[in-house]
Amino acid sequence: MTNQNNSLFRRLDELLRQIYPTQDTDALSRRVVDVFWPSQTHMRKLGRKPGNRLWSERDSVLITYGNSIEDGTHKPLDVLHDFLIRHLDGVVNGVHILPFFPFTSDDGFAVSDYYTVSPQLGDWADIMRIASDFHLMSDLVLNHVSSQGEWFNNYLMGKAPHDGFFFEAEPDDDLSKVVRPRTTPLLRKVDTSRGERHVWCTFSHDQVDLDFRNPEVLIEMLKVIRLHIDKGVRILRLDAVAFLWKEAGTTCIHLPQTHAVVRLLRLLCDYTSETVVLLTETNVPRTENLSYFGNRNEAHAVYNFPLPPLILHALQAGTARYLSRWQSTMPPAQLGCAYLNFTASHDGIGMRPAEGVLPPDERDRMIETVRGLGGLVSMRALPDGREEPYELNCSFFEALRATFEGEDQYHLARFICSQTVVMSMEGIPAFYIHSLLATPNDHEAVERRGMNRAINRHRWHYPDLLAQLADPGSNQSRVLSELSRRLKLRSRQPAFHPNATQFTLQLDDRVFGLWRQSLDRSQSIFALHNLSSQPVTVSPSAVNLIADDSWTDLLSGEIIDGDGGDIGLAPYQCRWITNVVTG
Repeated sequence: MTNQNNSLFRRLDELLRQIYPTQDTDALSRRVVDVFWPSQTHMRKLGRKPGNRLWSERDSVLITYGNSIEDGTHKPLDVLHDFLIRHLDGVVNGVHILPFFPFTSDDGFAVSDYYTVSPQLGDWADIMRIASDFHLMSDLVLNHVSSQGEWFNNYLMGKAPHDGFFFEAEPDDDLSKVVRPRTTPLLRKVDTSRGERHVWCTFSHDQVDLDFRNPEVLIEMLKVIRLHIDKGVRILRLDAVAFLWKEAGTTCIHLPQTHAVVRLLRLLCDYTSETVVLLTETNVPRTENLSYFGNRNEAHAVYNFPLPPLILHALQAGTARYLSRWQSTMPPAQLGCAYLNFTASHDGIGMRPAEGVLPPDERDRMIETVRGLGGLVSMRALPDGREEPYELNCSFFEALRATFEGEDQYHLARFICSQTVVMSMEGIPAFYIHSLLATPNDHEAVERRGMNRAINRHRWHYPDLLAQLADPGSNQSRVLSELSRRLKLRSRQPAFHPNATQFTLQLDDRVFGLWRQSLDRSQSIFALHNLSSQPVTVSPSAVNLIADDSWTDLLSGEIIDGDGGDIGLAPYQCRWITNVVTG
């Protein structure tokens, strides 16, 4: 055995002792290695060292369901691949296909079989075809499984090994501190071959939580991860990972064992020959979210969850005050880590990440504005029995149809500004397909499916979508065309590397400004975003444009005189002012 492998086993043993102190961790370490590298042909001799080589300014991600676009004839994954090649080749290079497995509820997040692709979407060959053209992200739904799947049915019947796979509790346990993202009862009573039991359901009674106190659950999940990697997945999204470990009398969120499990997964990814990035999905306030970077030994990337509510508020209120204040206090991602920036996803616009950032009255104005546009609000239960807003359910495109002052003629400009902010910031930009396609709220889907989140999970009929994209006057064509242009332009700028230097500029409250500088310091970009419906001017001295340099606005092509007059910003106009024009 090599010294490098000795190091891996030693580090595995240390982590497994933290998670399973009563287990034979030496034997368990060998099982972990045998599962993750069945033939040991894919193991690196050295763990991957932290650095900035996992991503570049060329990276951006599309978020989509496997059936967000359908034509009624071809497999949805084939339709998606056609759309990607036809409209997004050279625009994004990563694709997050939301759960593509057989499921029973929650649009895929109640998985009934981790080892097959839903036949309603296609098969593994279709997944691998997309993975051959784009960096593929998949969901590791590791907190819970479907109550109608084989694992839970075996649990009910007392069949090994699944009879020990699910977390049980008693109604009289101390559950008063448990943090919940839902209002449904936490425990579900079930009849098993061993009698009546109460199983833990963080999200819904069809999504039963796994019990990671049983190491067999960890081993099974490692088998799932190995399958994903073998099928071409290169980004693993750890869904709802914060809730992984439970202990009565605690909050049951972010417990030390949860972080140890993430560190174990990171260790395995760093030693595998394939380049695999771990992304944690933790829709919580900032400090809790950032904890999943660990000491550069947990997630490679974390979702920048405060962005959706803060960008939405900034553009509805016409002020960068809270967005700039928050961004000024955000630490740069550690070496080897990155933020994933976004405004919309398959979920709603989470409100918890805005806690302590947006004053309650500003939050309430935003909620009422979204409601006035036909949006919905989902609630969460607090430990004391009260409820408060958990997320806004609304298409991000629709949410920006109006400001606090009402609707106006700037809807498209305001929305494009919101997505440009995401492109400008430190981190990797990600775009929900319904943002790129300017999809409106789908109220019919809410009625049909009885679920608030369905409002932002529209399924396009492909011929209809193609017709809209072929019409230069449609919202779909105008938004996709302009966002594609900006993304292509962004991908050629070293100053937009996910880890390039970033400073928040202190400007007029209506302007959100960032200074980005490439890692080699050769290129600077001053990214200015007018968040208001009023024209604004910015002095060159306010952004420190060096007079002797030549400055160009990449977005308009306009030459900017560093020693000249003020820089004008039309309503919702964005500028990327640089000293080096590339492409």
